[in-house]
Amino acid sequence: MSQLKVIIVDDEPLALSFLHSILIKLSNISIVGQCKNGREALAAIREHEPDLMFLDIQMPGMNGFEVVKEIQSDRIPMIIFVTAYDQFAADAFDVHAVDYVLKPLDEQRVARAVERAVARLSANKGDAIMPEIGKIASISKRLAEEKNATESSEKRHADSIKRKLFVRDSGVVKIIPFDDIDWVDAAGDYMCVHASGETHIIRITLGELMQKLDDNLFVRIHRSTIVNIERVVSITALPKGGSLLELSEGTTLKVSRNYREAVRNFFNGN
Repeated sequence: MSQLKVIIVDDEPLALSFLHSILIKLSNISIVGQCKNGREALAAIREHEPDLMFLDIQMPGMNGFEVVKEIQSDRIPMIIFVTAYDQFAADAFDVHAVDYVLKPLDEQRVARAVERAVARLSANKGDAIMPEIGKIASISKRLAEEKNATESSEKRHADSIKRKLFVRDSGVVKIIPFDDIDWVDAAGDYMCVHASGETHIIRITLGELMQKLDDNLFVRIHRSTIVNIERVVSITALPKGGSLLELSEGTTLKVSRNYREAVRNFFNGN
């Protein structure tokens, strides 16, 4: 039997390279293309008309099932899905995939998958088995929903972390939610973070701290002072410019003339 023309599709360069290194050892395989995404895979199929495709499932842009859906019916190769997730196995066989190989890849497992492809080709005498487009659409929709749910969860987690300040004190890391911070002032190379009646000392510059804090919540009122706007209960103008801010916990802070306009804009919602 002549060699099977094969293309490999995976968005991870290391995975692509490793699978290539396994396949080139097989005498019945001829690798005619390597692709990093679904669009490249479709172009490679049109160009090379491969017999077999090793296809990753979770890729940016177009997932593996969507790639199968887009392949023209007269050029569809046999599919071996390669993925790090086992929850898609039933879906893979629903669309008549030859096999489903889990990462990390094993040479013997890949070789068995190729043998199954050879056996299927012989049994069908070269005729392609068409995937069920309706099932692919359903699978792709579910994958997209799962991806969006995962990304939303990761974003909420990331936002949650971003809204907390981590302070190391005598080997203990204290977690201070931004909402608990009243104000911050500089003391040499350190910042004094005043929160919930306590003062925490951090070795950080004022500029670096401002990058960590929520700029919708904190404003700089002096070259050495930051305040949580939600703690401000009154503003008193000073005769020579500038103003005084009174915080809910009783502290009074001076706004320098250089920052007066920025503070005013902040309160006006500009």
